[in-house]
Amino acid sequence: MTEHLSLTGGTIAYDVSGEGPLVVLAHGMGDTRRSYRFLVPGLVAAGYRVANVDIRGAGESSTGWDGYSRTDVAGDLVAVVRHVGGPAVIVGQSLSGGAAAIAAASAPDVVTGVVQLAPFTRKQTVPLGGLFRVARYRKALTLLTRVGLFGSLSAWVQYLDLAYPTKPADWAEELGRTKATLSDPERMKVLQAMGRSAPTDAGAQLPYIVCRVLVVMGGLDPDWADPRAEGEKVVADLPADLGELAVIDGAGHYPHAQTPDKVLELTLPFLNRTLARA
Repeated sequence: MTEHLSLTGGTIAYDVSGEGPLVVLAHGMGDTRRSYRFLVPGLVAAGYRVANVDIRGAGESSTGWDGYSRTDVAGDLVAVVRHVGGPAVIVGQSLSGGAAAIAAASAPDVVTGVVQLAPFTRKQTVPLGGLFRVARYRKALTLLTRVGLFGSLSAWVQYLDLAYPTKPADWAEELGRTKATLSDPERMKVLQAMGRSAPTDAGAQLPYIVCRVLVVMGGLDPDWADPRAEGEKVVADLPADLGELAVIDGAGHYPHAQTPDKVLELTLPFLNRTLARA
C-alpha cells in the first residue's frame, strides 16, 4: 500500500514490505519504484524490511519541487529512513546512486551502508576515444542529449532499448507505463531537470563516507564507454577499504530489473555485513 511522507516542497510516495532490518530502495531518473519489482520479494524473503521509494517528481510522488539534484534526493531519502525507522542500507540506482552516497556522508547515524547500482556519482567527462570506439556509448549519449534538449520521449524509449541489452519478461507492459508517465509534460520536465543535474555534489562527498559501499556496474551499460573503469574510480574516491566493485557481464544500466538474481546474490551478503539484526 502506498504511503506518503510530506516534506517541505512536496510529498514522497513509498511502500513498505516485510519485517527486519531496513533497506531503502531508490530508482533512477525517468523511472519509478516499480523498477525494483523483481528485487523486493527476494529481500523480503531474506528477512529484510524494504521501503521502496518514488523519488521526488517520479511515480506517485509530487512534482513542482524547487530542485532535483542528488543532494535534494538525498535529503528525501534520509527523511524516509528516519520516518520509517532506521538505520538502513540505501540501494540507489543511477542518479539515486549518487544521492545514496550523499545520504551516507550527511547522515552516518542512520545510513549504515550503500549499494550503488550503475551510479552517476562523479564528475563526468566525454572520452573521445571511447566516443568513437564504443557504438552503444555514442548512441546513448546522442539520445540522452535529445531528451535533455527537446524532451524527446521517442529518444528516451530508444535509450531504454540500449540500456536493457536483454528485456524482462514484462517489458512491453512496463515500457507502456513509462511512455504513459512521461507523456505528462510535468514528468518529462522532471526527467530533463535531473539530466541537467551534475553529479559533482555526490563526488565531493565520497571521501567523507564512513560506511561500506558496494558498487555494481553492468558490463554493457551504455552510459559509459568503460563501465568497469567508472566503478573503479568511484571505489578509488572512497576512503580506503570501504568500497567494493562488482561487474555483471551482459547487464546494462538497470541490472536490478534485468539481472535481479545476480544483484540479489551480490547484495544479500553485503546486507548481512552492514545491517545488524535484533
